[in-house]
Amino acid sequence: MTTSNTKLIFEQSRSGRRAFSLLESDVEVFDLTEELPEHLFRKKAAELPEVSELQLMRHYTALANKNFGIETGFYPLGSCTMKYNPKVNEDIARMDGFMHIHPLQDPATVQGALKVMYDLQEDLKQVTGMDDISLQPAAGAQGEWAGLLIFKAYHEKNGEGNQRKTILVPDSAHGTNPASAAVAGYNVVQIKSNEKGTVGVEALKAALGPDTAGLMLTNPNTLGLFEIDIVEIAELVHEAGGLLYYDGANANAILGKSTPGEMGFDVVHLNLHKSFSTPHGGGGPGSGPIGVKKYLSPFLPVPRIEKQKNLYVLNSDYEDTIGRVKGYFGNFGVNVRAYAYIKSMGAEGLQQVSEDAVLNANYLKARLSEYYDTPYKQHCKHEFVLSGLRQKRKGVRTLDIAKRLLDYGFYAPTVYFPLIVEESIMIEPTETEAKETLDEFVEAMIEIAKEVEEDPDLLHDAPLTKSVRRLDEVMAARKPKVIYQD
Repeated sequence: MTTSNTKLIFEQSRSGRRAFSLLESDVEVFDLTEELPEHLFRKKAAELPEVSELQLMRHYTALANKNFGIETGFYPLGSCTMKYNPKVNEDIARMDGFMHIHPLQDPATVQGALKVMYDLQEDLKQVTGMDDISLQPAAGAQGEWAGLLIFKAYHEKNGEGNQRKTILVPDSAHGTNPASAAVAGYNVVQIKSNEKGTVGVEALKAALGPDTAGLMLTNPNTLGLFEIDIVEIAELVHEAGGLLYYDGANANAILGKSTPGEMGFDVVHLNLHKSFSTPHGGGGPGSGPIGVKKYLSPFLPVPRIEKQKNLYVLNSDYEDTIGRVKGYFGNFGVNVRAYAYIKSMGAEGLQQVSEDAVLNANYLKARLSEYYDTPYKQHCKHEFVLSGLRQKRKGVRTLDIAKRLLDYGFYAPTVYFPLIVEESIMIEPTETEAKETLDEFVEAMIEIAKEVEEDPDLLHDAPLTKSVRRLDEVMAARKPKVIYQD
């Protein structure tokens, strides 16, 4: 049965209905006809739905009820830390002194806000082992791009800008790594992983040369494995004249235990919307601060938040800066949330985050290894990768398993990534889930493994219980329907 809760809002529309009632305005309307060029004016009225206020409220409530989020269920999205966001951090970010300021105000009138950002920079220096931080990048990928621009500026300053044109990227890297390097104007060379799932040192040696600008690396990597050769890797890259970039997407595994600075990295970005529990998903906003060692500080974006005597200032007076990469000084509200999270957790709390995240991941891996293939047997860090090859031999693909999980009330893990594991299922439980939730997820995965043996066709039709069944994903990507047609 089709009801108003399942109809599109355009299908509910009837001419003349209104969801609002406003008094006639006594404010003089500014005539824009002389200010705007003719081509910016509408030729006909916008075709908007006409519904009552009650219909409007029911429509958006019905949409909200269809949403899946961290407050509604387990979100084991490997490679993309999806953990609970404490609501006290939301309250702090909404305090009047943070909400009701404007980025164009005189810095003298927003000293409290600038102090918070300055203190956040100092905290992130400790977390990363870097000497300077910029909060400006709006998300992780933009942080990568900004870091690579710093690579470029550094090499140009040293007279090697025309020579060092290659960025090395492991085959297990996040997809944003080669993409960011290409956008920054670099050639990308892939480094093969070894049989242990980590960077092959011999392959790295063979790829290094006078054209090497740097190596982009995540540690632990996207397989959830710690690069045990990281010190040697850093030395090899530096001996070749390159720089080492740390993709901080997996920092949830090392908080309080190690830092990129100790490992030998020169530049790092952090995803505050991952490790530091700010809202994540839905397209943003995010925050991807970058940290650098002292010899790269002159190239950081401007303006930079600095303390001069008793004042906090925005300083753009840096000759070698790569310039501005984001309006004003970053996604301020997201940064406030991260600051509140760091201060509430403290050093011991952040270390506990990593310990619990690693414990939870290894617990799930141990329990599921009997039912799914585990291509890498060593202990993992915060996430791990299973393979559905065993199930594929029964005619069931990893995608089928992911769709079936929806029927059990769980958001599906990342599938088919990393690309180096066939039929991969990438799982990250984070530190915020109770053991009971982890056990429920395990039981669901075990039940699905049994269904593959007993009734594989069941999984081909999954999900069976959702309002939207399986879509033709190829057609959805190639010919998406993004407008309503009556």
